[in-house]
Amino acid sequence: MLRGAGRRVAMKNSPTVEEQLEMLRRMVAVRHLEERLGELHKAGKTRGPIHRCDGQEAVGIGATAMLDDEDLLTSTHRGHAHYVGKGVGMHPIVAEILGRATGACAGRAGHMLIADMQKGLLGGNAIVGGGIPAATGFAVSLQMKNRADGGQRVAMCIFGDGAAQTGICHESMNIAALWKLPVVFVLEHNQYGLTAHHSTQSSVPDLSVRAAGYGMQSEIVDGNDVIAVHRAVGTAVERARRGEGPSLVEAKTYRMVGFSTSDVGGYQKDEDLAIWRERDPIVLARAMLADSVPAERLDALANEARAEVDAAVERALSDPLPTFTDHAPSAPYTVAGA
Repeated sequence: MLRGAGRRVAMKNSPTVEEQLEMLRRMVAVRHLEERLGELHKAGKTRGPIHRCDGQEAVGIGATAMLDDEDLLTSTHRGHAHYVGKGVGMHPIVAEILGRATGACAGRAGHMLIADMQKGLLGGNAIVGGGIPAATGFAVSLQMKNRADGGQRVAMCIFGDGAAQTGICHESMNIAALWKLPVVFVLEHNQYGLTAHHSTQSSVPDLSVRAAGYGMQSEIVDGNDVIAVHRAVGTAVERARRGEGPSLVEAKTYRMVGFSTSDVGGYQKDEDLAIWRERDPIVLARAMLADSVPAERLDALANEARAEVDAAVERALSDPLPTFTDHAPSAPYTVAGA
């Protein structure tokens, strides 16, 4: 199921061919966006480094395809696929990253903090794990609203394996399960927290096993298979909509680039990169459509997605910078009786 204009349509366990095509288009757009941002950073056009998500597109696109505009999402510092998946326009995203007045947050947020309340995107977060308690708190308010008006709104938090090691993650999941909150935790397990491999941060390879300690449903899924992500997260979202409480979906994927565009690298093994590049989520998604969609249509779709990004970049580069008002300094302190 892909979101309509603020309207949820009946979910199917497997996406239709047209839904698969739209997810593929979004994934190609995100990949090209990341590549263009890498170029812009090298050219000194971005305000600071960029945290790219090359190789992780299937998680963000597959998970957010299950949400409506009324559903609320918290993201991470690596959230471009989440932004696109939640329906934020490409130009507002690019303009925000380039610090332009036409950006999603008027050029004041930058690429890690983009938010769009009309789309239910409550923003990325530069604090590792910061979105987890926020989504849990939002789920409390959504639960109250759902009980009042019969709605089925849910909150979703996409976070990484580094954030999974924080204390606030465990506290949030514990209270979410205790109160049966309508929240879905999507663990985007890309194997690294900054430059530290997950094996140096956790004694268990599958972080979702911790859900059992809270009495929470969990599932491990291939994070490079957008359909598998779509199905697993869809099941969790529908469970939350029915008032059956939270779930944890652990999507195993791989960050095929450095922590950010300022990362000098050297810690990712070449053999690991080679294995995961063979399982590129965009290549896999296209292969799954090969028997039902002509190659010419798939090529045209990819070209359309790249053209959308290129047009957004060119437009944003010519957009104005934000203007700021200088406030008069505060009156100096005076000594009483002076």
